[in-house]
Amino acid sequence: MPHAYTEDQLVEQPTIGLFAVLGWTTVSALEETFGATGTLLRETKGEVVLVSRLRAALERLNPALPPEAITAAVDELTRDRSARARRSIATTSAKLTGRPSNRLRLPDPVEIA
Repeated sequence: MPHAYTEDQLVEQPTIGLFAVLGWTTVSALEETFGATGTLLRETKGEVVLVSRLRAALERLNPALPPEAITAAVDELTRDRSARARRSIATTSAKLTGRPSNRLRLPDPVEIA
């Protein structure tokens, strides 16, 4: 039996409605297509940052910057921080538990396909 209250009903649809009220364009990616002409112009679901839109926004907000600076900003904003997050978790856990962080065993991050 399906639940009466779902994440879609309680979170996603109200958020989509709010974005529409604020003037944002919303897109349903439920049946997303991928590639250069795809729904969101990304190759896979694993690409969580829409780089073409990020680049366009950075260029619009910083018209005086050279293309190299925009590329550097995109690279910095989209770089993988998962290893740093794992170290931070280990350090915080060590402080809270009093155990050395080198004894903590964290699972490997799961790659999103």
